[in-house]
Amino acid sequence: MAQEIQTSTITVHELNAYLARPVGGSERGMLLLPMVTGIGEQVREFAADLAGAGITALSWDPWHGPSTDDTPRERLMELMNELDDEVALAEAGQLLEYLFGELGVTRAGVIGWCLGGRLALILGGRERRLANVVAYHPTVPATPAPNHTLDAVEHTRRITAPAMMLYPTADTLVPWESFARLQEALQSRDTGAGIVHTYPGAEHGFSDRSRHGNEVNATAYAVSWPQVLEFVRATTG
Repeated sequence: MAQEIQTSTITVHELNAYLARPVGGSERGMLLLPMVTGIGEQVREFAADLAGAGITALSWDPWHGPSTDDTPRERLMELMNELDDEVALAEAGQLLEYLFGELGVTRAGVIGWCLGGRLALILGGRERRLANVVAYHPTVPATPAPNHTLDAVEHTRRITAPAMMLYPTADTLVPWESFARLQEALQSRDTGAGIVHTYPGAEHGFSDRSRHGNEVNATAYAVSWPQVLEFVRATTG
């Protein structure tokens, strides 16, 4: 049975963020790194689902305001191409400190979607305090984008926490060869459970409701999300 939750838009060291948590708080937490949508309606629903499962969910705002609620995707794609890896990770780090500090979380993980999935893997390779790392269809193309200055594969090798990666086999942005490198990196680690799920025929970003007109994507999301929630419960409990 889902817990009663409370939600709010907050400011953390001048950063916009979205907070969803069980009423009364929780010592378990997740940092959310959104896809290109920013903190749009669906990301807020992800946060609410986590909060309903007893997890404090704090969402990073990659675009400092704009989201699919009020901004065309074309403009958000432009912003994505301008995103700096180190700046993004520094902001994520500030939110993680807020989770462990003011919000009273003692065990926290990170979950990201698409661009956020890639950043979750990189953050996981740097941050030893994480209880888990979840990467939903991480955007790690065969040829790195010009603004991808950090190697997601090498950072994945350094993750010590339990990690879960979800890959759609019809992903045209991330070919199978790129996924295979990430999978090999995840499975080469000496510590931390590694769980890899593949979804035949599903497309990049299959968790995004805008892609659920394709039944394969909708089914992949319906199957994957409950398993992700259970993984988060198990690793933060």
